[in-house]
Amino acid sequence: MKKHTIEQTTIFISVTKWLLLSSIIGVIIGASVTLFLKILQYSEQNQDSLPFPHYYLLPFALVATVWVVTKFAPDAKGHGTEKVIEAVHKKHGKIELAVIPIKLLATVMTIFSGGSVGKEGPGAQIGAGMASFVSDLFRFSKEDRKKLVICGIGAGFASVFGTPIAGAIFGVEVLIIGLIRYEVLLPSFIAGFAAFTTAQYLGIEYTYFDINFHQRIALDFPLILKVVLAGLFFGFISDFTITFIKRAHRTIKKISLNIYIKAFLGGTILVLLSFVVGDQYFGLGLATIDNALTPDQSLVKDIPWYAFILKTIFTSVTLALGGSGGVVTPIFYIGATSGNLFGTFMGDHIAFFAALGFVSVLAGTTNSPIAATIMAMELFGIEVAHYAAISVVISFLMTGHRSVFPSQILAMKKSDMLNIKTGESIEDTKVSMHDEDIDKIRDISKRLQSKRKKRNESSKSRLS
Repeated sequence: MKKHTIEQTTIFISVTKWLLLSSIIGVIIGASVTLFLKILQYSEQNQDSLPFPHYYLLPFALVATVWVVTKFAPDAKGHGTEKVIEAVHKKHGKIELAVIPIKLLATVMTIFSGGSVGKEGPGAQIGAGMASFVSDLFRFSKEDRKKLVICGIGAGFASVFGTPIAGAIFGVEVLIIGLIRYEVLLPSFIAGFAAFTTAQYLGIEYTYFDINFHQRIALDFPLILKVVLAGLFFGFISDFTITFIKRAHRTIKKISLNIYIKAFLGGTILVLLSFVVGDQYFGLGLATIDNALTPDQSLVKDIPWYAFILKTIFTSVTLALGGSGGVVTPIFYIGATSGNLFGTFMGDHIAFFAALGFVSVLAGTTNSPIAATIMAMELFGIEVAHYAAISVVISFLMTGHRSVFPSQILAMKKSDMLNIKTGESIEDTKVSMHDEDIDKIRDISKRLQSKRKKRNESSKSRLS
């Protein structure tokens, strides 16, 4: 009885501690991210006040962003969430306070001038930075700071997109592929909900989609088959996105020019490219996402089939040149527009497949299938959820051991046929096949070739 009492008392104290801490952190993060979103909203509303298209400023803004980040907070570089994951794994969640204002300023400059980036990465980095600051202020232990910073990721995500459950799960799922830290679930849920409600209270409005999808029969086999095909398709789209972002970064980094000259020239090339393909690939692209997810076919038809390719190019180049912002919002754009293309091929349920693409490409590129499935419920409704789960998991598996967040730690193999060392980051992981599996594939290939040869010889003998 004594042992039981000690256990229950200790757990009660721990739960009470994290109820209080995560609630306070969630409110602070919700207020901080709200400030960021309000400034961003104000800047976007004033883009039309310029005497010329706002994206003409992109070359100059990229130069300014590179200078500000390099000079004052190098950890504010890139798309935010990756730096937080790196801080959790390598620095016990330690994030410099200077990152918060610099990330906010750099992201607003990038998006105002048309940079193709998102707002969730800065939201996560601002949230995690505030959690780190509060932890240091009150001298919390390294382990407690790490937990609060993980809460900061989810709370930032939740307050940007209005998905508190998915945001909380994303914060604990995105760190390690194949492993969820259950001890952080409670504080992450509370922080996410507190941040979300705080942002709502302070005037942030969120968009939820009615794609008019209603299941007519309990078990629709043709639709399930289409969803399986969609999952495979979105897996390839996810792999394309990861590969292009990575190669664009490597290619631009290898160019032997001053970083400011590269930023200016690269931004100029994107502006010139817009004269050929249009200017809808600049900025957040929320209008295009809304159009892809609407049941109104007249709006859907305005989306070119190659929209996801161009958005990938604009985002990859912007980030590689030093632009500051997130990568998840562009991923939503890529997923929704590629889903629109797939739905057009299928001939029906176009908005439904756009919704599947929205969450499936998120799962594939970030290795977060659980958060993506829950997001489908929060954004699109329960009737989409079970189909989304199928597409999401297939996309997650098809992408392989790659990610837009190379600091993610690998704790699982996506196939037993692969020889992979777990416990390392994605960027350090080497993938190969087991020798016996290679031999099996060779044997199968030889048998198929032998059968094909016999059929050819048989057909030749009949003709003769």
